[in-house]
This record gives sequence, structure tokens and C-alpha cells, in this order.
Amino acid sequence: MSLFLGITFYEVCMALLMVGMTERVLLAYAPVEMVGPNGWLFKGDVEE
Repeated sequence: MSLFLGITFYEVCMALLMVGMTERVLLAYAPVEMVGPNGWLFKGDVEE
């Protein structure tokens, strides 16, 4: 049995939801040097 046959639609949706929520939390609370316009993790429009 392939590894991918056991993945359900629900699991894919929950994984995408968690990635999106993690990104929002990081953009909101991480330092500007990390996620700002010149950040190394995300390139975002974060105001100081």
C-alpha cells in the first residue's frame, strides 16, 4: 500500500489550514527583522 493512499481529503484540508494559521501568527508576532520587507523568513509588508 502506498503512503499517499492513506491521506484523506480532510487531512489535506487541515494541513493547509494549519500552514495558513501558522503564517498569520508568525507575521503578527515575529520580529520585523525576521518577517519584514527584507526579512529572511517571509517577505511581508509589516509596519514597525
